Amino acid sequence: QSTMHLDDPTRLELEYTRTMMLFLLFNAAPRVILMIGLGGGSLPKFCHHHLPDADITVVEINPAVIALRELFQVPPDSARFRVLEDDGARHVRATGVRYDVILVDGFHAEGQPEALGTQDFYDACRAILQPEGVLVVNLDSAVSEPLIARLEHAFDGGVQSMLPDGGTNRIALATAAPGRLREARCHARRRLQALSPALRATLNQRAGASGGWPVLG
Repeated sequence: QSTMHLDDPTRLELEYTRTMMLFLLFNAAPRVILMIGLGGGSLPKFCHHHLPDADITVVEINPAVIALRELFQVPPDSARFRVLEDDGARHVRATGVRYDVILVDGFHAEGQPEALGTQDFYDACRAILQPEGVLVVNLDSAVSEPLIARLEHAFDGGVQSMLPDGGTNRIALATAAPGRLREARCHARRRLQALSPALRATLNQRAGASGGWPVLG
C-alpha cells in the first residue's frame, strides 16, 4: 500500500495515511517522532515536509525497502531525519529516547509481523512515550480485535480505533494520559481549524471513518 503523486510527492494519497495523521489533534507540533515501517515513505515524507521542527526516526527491517528510498523521493538522512535498518520491536525495547508520537505501519508479504502486535511490544511503546504522547497503529482490520485488546491493556483503555474508507485498515490511536482521547474528540473541530492550511486540508480530505471523529466540516 504505497502510492505517490509524481507532481506532489509529499501528498498523502491513501485514506489510511491521512487518518493516521489525526495525532495532530493531540499535538500539532510534535518534537520527536518514531515511525516503524518505511514502505514507500508516504508518512515520513509528509511529516518531514510539514513538520519542520520535528526530529524523525524511521525504522525499517528490510534493506530492499530502504534501497528504494530515492525512487520514492524519501529525504536523505540529516540532523533531523534518519532511516535506520533495524527490527522495529527490538528498537522500541532498546532505545533510550522518549517520543511525542509513535507511528506503527509495518507489514510484510504475509501481513502484519507478529512482533509488532504482542503485548510486550505495546507495553514497550507506552514506556518510551512522553507522558502525553500518542501511539498510532495501522492494523489489518480482519485480525485487529485481539490487537486492540492488547493496546487497551497497555494504555489502560485509552484507545480509539476507526475504519477508514476505501481499504481493509483499522487505525488505532492510544494515549496514556487520562482524558486526552475525550478532550481531543470534544475539541476536534477547533483544533483542526488551528492547524496550518496544508495540514488542515489533509485531515479534511478524509472521506469518512467508522467510529472516527467529527473533524470534517
